Amino acid sequence: MKIIYFLVRIVLVIVLTIVTFVFIFSFESIPERVSYGVSFSKFHSDELELPWREVYQAVLYDLEVKRLRLTAHWPMIEPENGRYSFEELDYQMDEARRAGASVILVVGRRTPGWPECHDPNWAKDLDIAEREKKILSYIEEVVMRYKDYENILYWQVENEPFLVGFSKHVCGPLRKEFLDQEIALVKSIDPGREILVTDSGELSTWHGAYKRGDAFGTSLYLYVWTHWGGQLRYPITPAFFRAKRNIISLLYGEKKTILIELSMEPWLLKPIVETDMDTLLDRMSITKFNNSLAFARKASFDTQYLWGVEWWYWMDAKGHPEYMEKARELFRDGI
Repeated sequence: MKIIYFLVRIVLVIVLTIVTFVFIFSFESIPERVSYGVSFSKFHSDELELPWREVYQAVLYDLEVKRLRLTAHWPMIEPENGRYSFEELDYQMDEARRAGASVILVVGRRTPGWPECHDPNWAKDLDIAEREKKILSYIEEVVMRYKDYENILYWQVENEPFLVGFSKHVCGPLRKEFLDQEIALVKSIDPGREILVTDSGELSTWHGAYKRGDAFGTSLYLYVWTHWGGQLRYPITPAFFRAKRNIISLLYGEKKTILIELSMEPWLLKPIVETDMDTLLDRMSITKFNNSLAFARKASFDTQYLWGVEWWYWMDAKGHPEYMEKARELFRDGI
């Protein structure tokens, strides 16, 4: 009995120590104003059966977004082995420059959007060595083409590459050595530009990603859906992110840290266009939309890129303008 009592006391002391440690590291001022941007994806617009150029024009000239994250999806850039197509990305990059918007440009195999890893059809049966060789060639083509665009803020190399348990059946295991090769290649072509490496906010430690980049980006998905628990709000507070950021910067030094992907559309198990409106409004009501924004601000991120602009546009067309209206307010009042 005494042994059990002793062990309980030890566990309580450990838990109390951890809680105290996290509490101390969670102290950080809340930004008075937030710089907002969005991730835009032609692929996501296509999934929603939207005219992607029209959506993109709305992002630039209706919402007046001045911070963009764009993606050089490998299947879009190299639809056939050795044949490169830049028409869609040229349009996005040229329009962003014309509108005076900065760009974070994502390259790699693992890029934003389900199923996380995006292979052209012709590359799906390649062995790992040959596929990696092709990925480096495609990255080189992209960086060479756009490196002289003065409005590129960062090259983002891969997307959450250390989140290996998510979509593992598509992506396979992470080869850190290859990630380092990709980063080195981009640096060698455009040495004056900083590299951004990203990681999951809730499910990763940040160590591998944070130490590799010149800047670091995290995601924040407050409302999710699980097979075992159904609809779920992560049981965390904004202090979780403040403490995590302070601890990682203590270990590896201060770096620009961005909320690169704040989820502002519903988490679903089937495509949006196949989901009924009641479910969409339940999974991401305007109340949850506003709660996510408030949470992210209290987490002390002064630069935030919102995910879901294509869905806001789609919902506006379906008679629910509240998301676009709130976005206009954000981009009007943000820095």
